[in-house]
Amino acid sequence: MTESEPADGEVQKKGSRSAARLGAVQALYQITSNSEPTSLVIAQFVDTRLGQELDGDRYFPADEELFADIVAGVSNRVKDIDQALAATLKGSLSLPRMETLIVAILRAGAYELMARPDMPTAVIINEYVDLAHAFYDQKEPGLVNGILDTVAKTARG
Repeated sequence: MTESEPADGEVQKKGSRSAARLGAVQALYQITSNSEPTSLVIAQFVDTRLGQELDGDRYFPADEELFADIVAGVSNRVKDIDQALAATLKGSLSLPRMETLIVAILRAGAYELMARPDMPTAVIINEYVDLAHAFYDQKEPGLVNGILDTVAKTARG
């Protein structure tokens, strides 16, 4: 191992945080789409999805604490988060007009930027831009980058 290569524990930690963020976005999408209670969805994901095999795919073990914090945090602070996001939008762009998945990505990222000072700004933004790339190949990843960057400047200075 060289100095530029992360230790195995660091890779696993990063992977488990990435998996937690993906799971959180999926859970937030489910909560919004199906009007399901947050606590029920968190329990369902922890019990049956995070780090489990689903439809023949094995999911990377997720940081369950980070996952639950993001999902519950967004649910508890959704009005504040939506205000912060709305303040960054220009023209005819508004949260109600956006796809549910993009809103879930933005809310999760904004929550972390606003409430998780222990997480580096660049890491948070990059993770959610990567998630946007996983689902979209058009302008959405750039939109996520721009909005979260603006939220970060406001929330973190």
